[in-house]
Amino acid sequence: MEPKPSLDHLRSITDELVLRTLMGARRLTRAEVAAAAGISKPTASESVRRLLATGLIEDTGERTTGRGRIGTYYALAESAGCALVIDIAPLGIVAELFDVRGAVAARCVRTVARPALPHDVAGALRAVAEAVVATAPGPVRVAVASAADPVERRTGRLLHLPDTPFLVGDLDPGAVLAGLVEGPIVVDNDVNWAACAERDADGGMDDFAYLYLGEGPGCAIVADGEVRRGHGGLAGEIVHVITPGPDGRAVPFTDAFAALGLHRPGSSAIDADAVARVLGDGGAAREALGAAVGGVVAAIVAMADPEVVVVGGTWGARRDVLELVADAVERSPRPVPLQSARVDDAPLRGARAHAVSLLRSRLIELMVAGPREHAPQ
Repeated sequence: MEPKPSLDHLRSITDELVLRTLMGARRLTRAEVAAAAGISKPTASESVRRLLATGLIEDTGERTTGRGRIGTYYALAESAGCALVIDIAPLGIVAELFDVRGAVAARCVRTVARPALPHDVAGALRAVAEAVVATAPGPVRVAVASAADPVERRTGRLLHLPDTPFLVGDLDPGAVLAGLVEGPIVVDNDVNWAACAERDADGGMDDFAYLYLGEGPGCAIVADGEVRRGHGGLAGEIVHVITPGPDGRAVPFTDAFAALGLHRPGSSAIDADAVARVLGDGGAAREALGAAVGGVVAAIVAMADPEVVVVGGTWGARRDVLELVADAVERSPRPVPLQSARVDDAPLRGARAHAVSLLRSRLIELMVAGPREHAPQ
């Protein structure tokens, strides 16, 4: 017979339930906590008393009105902590501060010059992060960063691979944010975060590939509901996948764009305006573009066997791009359904959702640690 759980364990379970209940509401009385959590009023009252001692929740000073016993409203303490979200992208660096309910408390944006050098990006990253952290009512417990570059899985460093169009060199967002965040800092590729947002959207999918077509093409593989990052975190880096070039010869994906004159001058970044002109002009260049992207989709299907391929990105979201690629994929040995991405601003949406989830988990950990371990000063 298994031993019965200890009283402390049962209290911890109840406190977590009550804390999560308060995370989802602006304010609640003890009676409302009991009803929402499905526990008795005395049990809820004891849990609220314990949580008040941790400093994670507070008496709002508000009272119920009307007939009957007056109730006190409780809420998650503003000083309990918040989450920092960072977006490192060619258009600029964005920093956002979120509370535990997912509401944005502060936002700061700074552009970076092109080409974007690591030193310049690091300076902009630190500046926007400091700007929003300065407004935080409590500790910044966690941070999540989305980067338009390959990310080393073990260290969270951005990597410069051949033909990477954004950063020229390496960057360590965790080191740049040192001292601003007291807890974990999670860094991942923007396409992986976009895939997370697509996965979690209404009617989300568990097995799909997310093909991002923007300044730098990328891919994320979601299998059994999890983003597959590979040994080093570089799964989905498709710029060197072999695909048909404009003359029919097999070339790396990035070389197909170069041959079609679709790179920005002096860069391997894809020019969305040039892509639009090729799509509008029709003819051989348009068909070559479709064949090149279709060849990459065929490679993705061969290796990952997704149920569907979601196509997004600054020019990949165009309806004529989806139709063009779908025609090419239909002629491949293993055709797969294609659909347009449903989530706008997907990388940030994915990073935000993970940051809020991580913040909630962090507050639960602090609750378990006890009041003296983490009570806000």
